[in-house]
Amino acid sequence: MTERNTMKNTIVRTQDRVAVLFGLDGVRRRAESDRSVKFTSLLHHVTATLLRESYYQLKKEAAAGVDDETWKEYYEGHWDRIENLREQIHKGSYRAQPSRRAYVTKEDGSQRPLGIAALEDKIAQQAISTVLNQIYEPDFVDFSYGFRENRSQHNALDALYVGITSRKINWILDADIKGFFDNLNHDVLLGFLRKRIGDNRVLRLISKWLKTGYIENGKRVRQEIGTPQGSVISPLLANIYLHYVCWIYGHPGGAKQRQKET
Repeated sequence: MTERNTMKNTIVRTQDRVAVLFGLDGVRRRAESDRSVKFTSLLHHVTATLLRESYYQLKKEAAAGVDDETWKEYYEGHWDRIENLREQIHKGSYRAQPSRRAYVTKEDGSQRPLGIAALEDKIAQQAISTVLNQIYEPDFVDFSYGFRENRSQHNALDALYVGITSRKINWILDADIKGFFDNLNHDVLLGFLRKRIGDNRVLRLISKWLKTGYIENGKRVRQEIGTPQGSVISPLLANIYLHYVCWIYGHPGGAKQRQKET
């Protein structure tokens, strides 16, 4: 229990630091105080400073997307380029590029498709993820561990150990959602996002990333369902989707939240 409490305090401190650093502390506090409020003005938080920090957060050795541009190549002149990216995002002229389709071999020998985004798409997605995390981290249940800052499978195993050794447990369920990222419904996801996000400019950005598709064997494939595995923002979108499906609508504990929404 000490480890879990320490981890929770670390998460809170990290969120506080990020929120204050980028002027998002008001968003986080509002999200914590009212779980039903809808945020109608968020894009102004996507500043050149946030975009620059988002660029620094990217993996420097990551593979290039269809733009064939690596982190190191982008670094030369990146201050001016990021300011230009900020202007495009705020003027509505930003255009998402399709991902580059790649595959990794799974343990069972099957192939998992990955979507490698262009570098500026990664930067923009990282920035929007930072903003949205201030809203959704207070919403997410405490026993959710996947794809969350300062949480890992080791923390999940620690919590599981505490649970099975401190309570009477009759059974444990181990389940996997087959092809979840590949089959995620865009309309349903955007509907979930609209419950908290009222800034249509942010929603349009996310819709662009979902629908821009990918390049495979020289051909562009439009994507009507799914979100690319390997995309910077996909893990957060997946968590938001599952939060509503599994907790708000699929669990008796979400009854109070459902009542607020109706």
